[in-house]
Amino acid sequence: MTLVNMTQMLEVAKKNKFAVGAYNVSNLELFRMAIEQCEADYAPAIIAIHPTELEYCKDDFISYVLTRIRNSKIPVVLHMDHGDSIDSVTRAIHDGFSSVMIDLSLKSWEDNIKETAATVEMAHRVGVTVEGEVGTIGQTGMHVEGHKQEGIYTTVEEATDFVKETGVDTLAVAIGTSHGIYPSDVEPKIRIDILKDIVKAVPDTPLVLHGGSSNPDDQIADAVANGISKVNISSDYKHAFFAKVREILAENDGWDPNTLFPEAIEAGKKVVHHKNELFNAVGKAALYEGIDPWRAEFI
Repeated sequence: MTLVNMTQMLEVAKKNKFAVGAYNVSNLELFRMAIEQCEADYAPAIIAIHPTELEYCKDDFISYVLTRIRNSKIPVVLHMDHGDSIDSVTRAIHDGFSSVMIDLSLKSWEDNIKETAATVEMAHRVGVTVEGEVGTIGQTGMHVEGHKQEGIYTTVEEATDFVKETGVDTLAVAIGTSHGIYPSDVEPKIRIDILKDIVKAVPDTPLVLHGGSSNPDDQIADAVANGISKVNISSDYKHAFFAKVREILAENDGWDPNTLFPEAIEAGKKVVHHKNELFNAVGKAALYEGIDPWRAEFI
């Protein structure tokens, strides 16, 4: 199998009632954790890279990522996560991403519509799919005990109008999750009632759950069962990786990556495997056998 775009990926997931994990990466170790475990699980995968992560890993790293994806036995989407401008999305398309997100949810409704629609028009010319966002996802900060900033729930009317006016291929909805690890005094609550209403309003549009880390498993499973087709994961598996790194460094003064990182990679893989099971994605790569690879061709 090979590189596909988000429509190719999520049409199958939506039809078969499972979700695909989108794992944020910014270096070789994180990328290995995600793709190697998804291959072991024979689960489809979405490799997500945020503009700040791309700034860190640099464009040349994407050449390796694409080569590795095209040699994989599973279908993979290379996705720009939370592109914050048409410029950042254009950079991703130029680098070979098969999918992009343009997140202008903090702008005015009019600007979000206008710039998202412009992104869709540009991206669709080369077969790249586009994810938009309505409502805002909460934030928990950079630390486990960080201050939680509440998001703004997506309404049915917003979802319906946004999909109609922009032509986005997938829609990120705000239903109670937050980016990052939740503070110990916060009990996450995903609003399944809101999700069900949005699914009815935009039945042909795959829905995306951002802030998938640190939520109770039963709530994530419920969201998947009720229409979420893509779940973004970053903090959970990175937390496992760095916890193991800190443990190793506390025991010795190792400085060589090939002695420091292998155990940390395995720790992160355990989280990826758990997520794939939670999303009902294990073994689902078989459903994509025979799918045509995505190519950046003008249409």
